[in-house]
Amino acid sequence: MSTSSRVIKNTGFLYMKMGITVFISLYTTRLILNSLGASDFGVFNVVGGAIAMLAFLNTAMASATQRFMSFSEGEGNLEKRKQQFNISILLHLIIAIIVVAIMECFYFFLFNGILNIDIHRIYAAKMIYQFLVISTMFTIMTVPYDAVLNARENMLYYALVGIVESILKLLVAIYVMYTSEDKLIVYGFLMASISLVIMIAMRVYNHKKYDECQIDIKRYYNKSLMKEMTFFAGWNLIGSASSIIAGYGSGIILNHFFGTVLNTVNGISGQLNGQLLTFSNTLQKALSPVITKSEGGGNRELMKRATLTGTKLSFLLFAIISIPFLIDTQYILKLWLKNIPEWSVVFCRLFVVFTLIEQLTRTFSTAIAATGKIKYVNVINSVVLILSVLALYLVFAAGLSPVFLPVLAIITALVFSILNIVFVKKYCSIGYKDYFENVFFRVFIVFSISYIIGLLPNLYLNESFIRLVLTFLSSVITFIITSFYIGLDQVEQQIVVQLFCKIKKYINK
Repeated sequence: MSTSSRVIKNTGFLYMKMGITVFISLYTTRLILNSLGASDFGVFNVVGGAIAMLAFLNTAMASATQRFMSFSEGEGNLEKRKQQFNISILLHLIIAIIVVAIMECFYFFLFNGILNIDIHRIYAAKMIYQFLVISTMFTIMTVPYDAVLNARENMLYYALVGIVESILKLLVAIYVMYTSEDKLIVYGFLMASISLVIMIAMRVYNHKKYDECQIDIKRYYNKSLMKEMTFFAGWNLIGSASSIIAGYGSGIILNHFFGTVLNTVNGISGQLNGQLLTFSNTLQKALSPVITKSEGGGNRELMKRATLTGTKLSFLLFAIISIPFLIDTQYILKLWLKNIPEWSVVFCRLFVVFTLIEQLTRTFSTAIAATGKIKYVNVINSVVLILSVLALYLVFAAGLSPVFLPVLAIITALVFSILNIVFVKKYCSIGYKDYFENVFFRVFIVFSISYIIGLLPNLYLNESFIRLVLTFLSSVITFIITSFYIGLDQVEQQIVVQLFCKIKKYINK
């Protein structure tokens, strides 16, 4: 099967998953917010943020594992993949032990002066923390299996597991609505249970399906490979740790100055932004192994092509759904949440802008990681992130508005985009002219035209469902047309036409 056919097929599976899970996830968030209330939902987000911060070791190792397994898949070396899988299992076992130990140490500090939580909800917050520790441990142990699926480009099973996970979360939300027990504690316990179910499903399937999934650490241990993977993960750790610490540090600072309700607002904007981002993440999931395999197989031109096309499509796929949201944010939030906490509209809009900027260089980090040259990239990015957190503290200490949290995030995203463009030229031979002519200017024109056309119904109609539908239709139709004729180059247009013909032929059978 050709590369383009594989990407199309895998993207199709992932969009099938997305089409089901996005609406389930949004509805689940609505149920949980209404069941827990703004304060308890904020407690869950601030405690959950602590877990995310302390699990940075796992994030770094996950990226390293996926990179190495995809690279060796491109080389066609089964024995090496077996070694990498076993080393990955060993490393993640060590990481799980370390992370749990660190989490338990931080437990005493977080609940003794750092977190700003109502005294009556401290017990529930402590229970949530322990449940999330368990959940994190299960998630860590699942990473090697997720890496195998990614390297093998088996997006069908990945999609099915994601659908099952979303359905389980919906069932949890429904149960929490009607339980007479402490809703926050019940929610935390059941969410941890879902992590265990997902780990078992991934583990059983991979061991039955793939030859490299044979656990025999003594037989497949390779000292030099262990050192190489650990070294790569170590530099990746710097970037991952600073990113997660900055993200959670921002939440802690927000909590310190404004309380848990603003953490709820931050959580809502993150949830919504995450669901909108699913459209572009879906393509990224399908393209990442192609980029890494191409570099592993010595095909630099294919890697460059996949990187530029990938970042362009990532932006377009996020923008097509974000434009109607940016135009009619308040009405959409009313439909979703009923009761909109203060600051939610502006937070959601600004975080969507933040993500749009991120999409402008979406696949560049994957391309740089494929070359293995991540040392200076991660060091510089870490410095930028730490400075952004310090700036946020100074801004809030000066008594300025909480809206500066997403504003500073946007400024940071702009800096990262510029750095990514510089690094990808240095390490991947993707020139400035290639990027700006083939990606930036094309998507900027498409976005601008579509936004202006989508804004027209708002000039003549009052807030209503009809106005939302007209905004959506006008912006999306304009976006599709301009994306094809302006956003895509001739080669990409031909691929789209061929895909359309294949689909039409299949339907007419």
